[in-house]
Amino acid sequence: MESCHKFSFPLLTLLSLYMLFFVAHAEGSLTPRPFNNKITAAFVFGDSTVDPGNNNYVKTLFRGNFPPYGKDFRDHVPTGRFTNGKLSTDLIVSYVGIKEYLPPYLDPNLGIEELMTGVSFASAGSGFDPLTPQISVRISPFSLFFLFDSVISLPKQLEYFKEYKNRLQSAIGNRRTEAIIKEAVFLISCGTNDFVVNYFTLPIRRKSYTVSAYQQFVLQSFKQVLQDLWDEGARRIAVTGLPPMGCLPAVITLYSKNAILERGCIEKLSRVGMEYNQMLQNELNSMQGRLAHLDAKITYVDIFTPLVDIIQGLGKH
Repeated sequence: MESCHKFSFPLLTLLSLYMLFFVAHAEGSLTPRPFNNKITAAFVFGDSTVDPGNNNYVKTLFRGNFPPYGKDFRDHVPTGRFTNGKLSTDLIVSYVGIKEYLPPYLDPNLGIEELMTGVSFASAGSGFDPLTPQISVRISPFSLFFLFDSVISLPKQLEYFKEYKNRLQSAIGNRRTEAIIKEAVFLISCGTNDFVVNYFTLPIRRKSYTVSAYQQFVLQSFKQVLQDLWDEGARRIAVTGLPPMGCLPAVITLYSKNAILERGCIEKLSRVGMEYNQMLQNELNSMQGRLAHLDAKITYVDIFTPLVDIIQGLGKH
């Protein structure tokens, strides 16, 4: 595991601070700033961790548009976010002064002014493996259901980004669009569904891949996504690693000997996530080294360590 610094503040705040140091080059000051910095927009790709409601506009069972989701959001209504309030990406864009919330790209009511400052293309249930977006799993302590579903794959999210650029170019011209993209920050948050929903739950991938081979397969798929973003002009890119997957409630329900009474983390899955994170971090460091002369800012965001610290209660006084 990477060096384990101990944190006692909430994970979302931690993620926001990681992103702020990356995109705003904050030095000694962590006070919210008005939109007078170079950050023009934020663009997000991934799964339910960063989907603000795109799945509301596609035919899928993976939706967060019902209570208790949204109970702490504005007007206390569900928006499609898989959380009670804001996503970490909402906190980030609000903190740096871009706007209050990062909206879903598929919202038909978005105007050009809203689009210019960024959107999320993420889709709950998605993954780097092309099989993952086609799977829907329903878990209870007594049963497990598999359905074939269809959420927005990462390649499709990239297609939407290209469509977004065309819309912007038509409205404000190529030069202004290129300026926005050049100074924007890009976030990729994805991968958990590939392992939890796909590899370890269904037998399909396990017939063809060992764990280590599948980690490499997912990493190669990720590298293609990153290359495509680079080709479209992304230069400041942050990538989150996997969480301690064995501590996810759904995983504990699936793999615990007694899903009701024994709710401890499943170490095997968390270890797989930790190994993948190290591979991902090494790849990102290598890319940053190769592309630094082209004004690249590619960084790894560790969410594994702080989550483990929170689960174990470390840092409490």
